[in-house]
Amino acid sequence: MNIEGLEDYMLECTNKKIFGVECLGCGIQRATALLFRGEFIAAFKMYPAIYSLIILAVVVVINLFVKFRYAFQIKVALLLLNVVIIIGSYIMKMSSVL
Repeated sequence: MNIEGLEDYMLECTNKKIFGVECLGCGIQRATALLFRGEFIAAFKMYPAIYSLIILAVVVVINLFVKFRYAFQIKVALLLLNVVIIIGSYIMKMSSVL
């Protein structure tokens, strides 16, 4: 199945639908679909935080079963990294639109 076929099942961005402006999460569904298709560079270009979010999710899930030293600090650092990437890429995307 190609990504165009998957787009039929993706949720619409309510923010974009109501206000006409993309939100901070716009692109994550398409990036995930691209990731499953093996288009890793295209997924990164679509939503740059995709890989850091996956790393954060993996660390959180592993930490549910295996307790390790500095787990809290690692999760906070990854969370902050994700926030910086998401906001930075959003600002870059919006500045190129204007």
